[in-house]
Amino acid sequence: MSALRLPSRLALASVVALAAVASLGGCAVLENIFPAQAERDAETQQIAEAGQQDVFTVALGDCFNNDAAAIDNEEISDLPAVPCAEPHDNEVFLLFDLAGDEFPVDVDQLADDGCFAQFETFVGMPYETSVLDYFPIQPTVETWAEGDREVICSVFEPEVQTTGTLAGAAR
Repeated sequence: MSALRLPSRLALASVVALAAVASLGGCAVLENIFPAQAERDAETQQIAEAGQQDVFTVALGDCFNNDAAAIDNEEISDLPAVPCAEPHDNEVFLLFDLAGDEFPVDVDQLADDGCFAQFETFVGMPYETSVLDYFPIQPTVETWAEGDREVICSVFEPEVQTTGTLAGAAR
């Protein structure tokens, strides 16, 4: 029988300690390390259980909350999705693809123009007179190289959480 070397003992002790903390502290510690994934209703495909959602799986009508860490980061990979029936910060009102093979130097403007063009149709009044605002999430140079062309347009009311949809809100 051979004895564990010091690094192996430390690794084993770390695993045992993590397991003990998880069992004593419930799953809260693990949820902070590995957040739960959002779950969709099998029939409606709407978000049924809040959780993290891969930005590449966002669907029209999905709702999500602001994530300060994601906003400060240039590349957003996950969003904190919630059922739209619960209070939320943002609602996806449009998804569209940018054209071309080369990454557009004016990607910000193209994304903004696309969202702006459909804002009134979705909200029910012109952007200039609405209390609502929008923002696009668009491809980066890195994601473009991997085939990402999608722009996600989200509508929100500044400083207010919404329950339900903002479709036709006309405010």
